[in-house]
Amino acid sequence: MTTVTTTMTEPRTLEPHRAHRAGAIGGAEAPLTRGTDRYMEAAAHALALAATEELRLARGAVRGSRVLLLVGGGHNGGDALLAGARLAASGCRVTALLATQHPHPAALERARAARVELLAVSEQDASEHAAALAAGTDLVVDGLTGIGAAGPLRPLPAALVTPLVDAGERGHRPFRVLAVDLPSGTGVDDGTLPGPVLVADRTVTFTCPRAAHLLPPAAQRCGLLDVVDLGLPVPEDAPLVERPSDAELGALLRVPGDADHKYTRGVVGLLAGSESYPGAALLATTASVRAGAGMSRILASRRVVDLVLAVRPEAVPSAGRCQCLVLGPGTAPTDDPTSPEHARTEELRTALGEALDDEAPAVVDAGALPLLPGLLREGRRCSPVHVLTPHAGEAADLLTALGEARTRSEVDAAPSAAAQRLAALTGATVVLKGTPTLVARANPGHGAPLLSLDAGPGWLATAGSGDVLAGTLGALLAAARADEENGRRALDPAAVAALAVRLHATAGRLAAERTGASPDGGPVAALDVALALPVAWRRLHDAGRGVGGAVAV
Repeated sequence: MTTVTTTMTEPRTLEPHRAHRAGAIGGAEAPLTRGTDRYMEAAAHALALAATEELRLARGAVRGSRVLLLVGGGHNGGDALLAGARLAASGCRVTALLATQHPHPAALERARAARVELLAVSEQDASEHAAALAAGTDLVVDGLTGIGAAGPLRPLPAALVTPLVDAGERGHRPFRVLAVDLPSGTGVDDGTLPGPVLVADRTVTFTCPRAAHLLPPAAQRCGLLDVVDLGLPVPEDAPLVERPSDAELGALLRVPGDADHKYTRGVVGLLAGSESYPGAALLATTASVRAGAGMSRILASRRVVDLVLAVRPEAVPSAGRCQCLVLGPGTAPTDDPTSPEHARTEELRTALGEALDDEAPAVVDAGALPLLPGLLREGRRCSPVHVLTPHAGEAADLLTALGEARTRSEVDAAPSAAAQRLAALTGATVVLKGTPTLVARANPGHGAPLLSLDAGPGWLATAGSGDVLAGTLGALLAAARADEENGRRALDPAAVAALAVRLHATAGRLAAERTGASPDGGPVAALDVALALPVAWRRLHDAGRGVGGAVAV
């Protein structure tokens, strides 16, 4: 994240945190921006600063660079033209492709005075012009649409971006891309991609993030995000999406005191592992231990228990008092009475039903997820302390079983809607795993936003990683329930789920750093992640108390 000074001539870059509805942002700004270009000038200055940094990354120098502006109507196109004028004054060769008959008039005159080459294009010749200019361009500035646009790009802007999209993926194309406000064509309030989108290396937006910056799949198209403070007001309404900081999440962690014992630290019961997938129980149990559980009970077959105890002798292989259950890692439900896994399915179904009836905290993962719709059809209901942890395919299956047919591709295309609908249908807190991971509250009253969490490095896409997350979440939920029982603070399941995602992500980053010398780290195994949890715990705890910096993942 780039940080500059705090005057109007050097705007301040903020940490992305809360994303508001586009209409609310426009409404809050309108009384100050109406009738003046002052804020557009400041926005263009911030955009030009970001562009110069991108040009230095692209070719090591600014003077002599070639810059291509994609210019739409309204203030985004005006920002691009004004930034282009500044870049031309710095020695860049700047060309603007005008995808509108009505560019911002003052910005157009400034660009013309700075000798920016202005080319009006039609739908018929747009792709040809864009392809020819992109071949020698160092930086493309995407100012086609802003936060007021909805739906896919219109034919002319779409024709402009198509050859640029075809030029290759981010990092493998001959130019860098800087987006104004957001990559044109993304769903500003829901993060969807209704049509072609030119993926950005960097996005500069103003005042506060938009939902598209924090919600998948659009968030993955934004690149590095700069949120620039121009001195305009943030909307007073509740945000649509929130990305909790490591400091906020770390403040939920508590170091045990002299009076603590295993039940005040939290006891986890794990119905995990099976004859087919015994290792999942070891991974989930190790994660619960390393994430700080006072006791981890493993409830499984003798073969699975023996495997766990061989590595984790502190695990307790018996039932008893638990403050959170982890149900389902490493299991595959079946209704076939001849299957060796049938007894495990019945055990899971019984435990899940009891957790629903008692409103006891539970992590419902993997093989336990398909059992939930049947229990709900019997009249049972989840509560927010029941945390579902599906990936997109599991979420699609759940929604379909609950009467709202979805395919995995449909969930991938609109994950925020899927997570919120699943929470509404079940009454549970939903952790929809992905990049980023989303946490949807069961009862999002009082404007409670969707939570978006950076889920860590791509190396975490490995077998058993979800089992580690389930065990981590179980330990944190058990600790939070123990704190609630002892009058320390009320249990907020969504906040605890967000903390678990960040703890897992941070451990993944630490594990990858140990195995690879490059900035991207190296391959990790799920057990590596579980074993890195204590150091990740300390990093987040320190962040929550203002010691050092938050972990950037």
